[in-house]
Amino acid sequence: MFIDVHAHLDNVRFDEDLDMVVKNAKLSKVEKIITAGYDLKSSFKDVEIANRFENVFATVGVHPENVEDLENDYLEKLETLLKNKKVVAVGEIGLDYHFRCDNKELQKKVFVEQIDLANHFKLPIVVHSRDAMGDTLEILKKHRAEFGGLMHCFSGSVEMAREFMKLSFSFSFGGVTTFKNAKNVLKTVEEIPIEKIMLETDCPYMTPEPHRGERNEPKFVPFIAEKIANIKNIKIDEVEKITTQNAKKLFKI
Repeated sequence: MFIDVHAHLDNVRFDEDLDMVVKNAKLSKVEKIITAGYDLKSSFKDVEIANRFENVFATVGVHPENVEDLENDYLEKLETLLKNKKVVAVGEIGLDYHFRCDNKELQKKVFVEQIDLANHFKLPIVVHSRDAMGDTLEILKKHRAEFGGLMHCFSGSVEMAREFMKLSFSFSFGGVTTFKNAKNVLKTVEEIPIEKIMLETDCPYMTPEPHRGERNEPKFVPFIAEKIANIKNIKIDEVEKITTQNAKKLFKI
């Protein structure tokens, strides 16, 4: 079986046929899905979805693009969600300087607060980092994720990946691995040990080839696995087995 470690089943594009999306994932051997929150509203919705489906789990957290105008009690609200047994990590959290870099200090503050929250609940973290790898690494060195973590949709260099591995981080890769212009990502996948790799869709975004242009779904995970198998010159069955073991170990599912 496969595990999609990062989906957004709360997205409105799944509102009409979510049951079928989960069913189709199972038919494609994607037997577990982790749906990721990015603000309070989506986090609450993802927990509701996880409670609906036996094979769906959730992460809860505030994405760096959503740190403005946070309610003063946002941590308390996240704590309420973290008490739910279907919640397996704090995420997605981190830094993103691509669209905004005028609020770096606020992004860092919220990131650190959520790392501390994850440590308190003895959970791993799921990290989003875009155009901010240096600051992300610096924060994670100073504020260790005591129960491990995942660099979601990792786009950093091989050298940066090695630094995160020293901090016990793993990496998830999605549809980008199938894109012709993703040379840096392919090089990183080639160099990172398979024991540090997991599979994600980030659906409904980043649909892999040969389905680009369609809505992305967890059922497309095998296309990502096949690409990684080709890159690493191993059998897809090995990718399936090891990446699933990696996800079960980190998220305890």
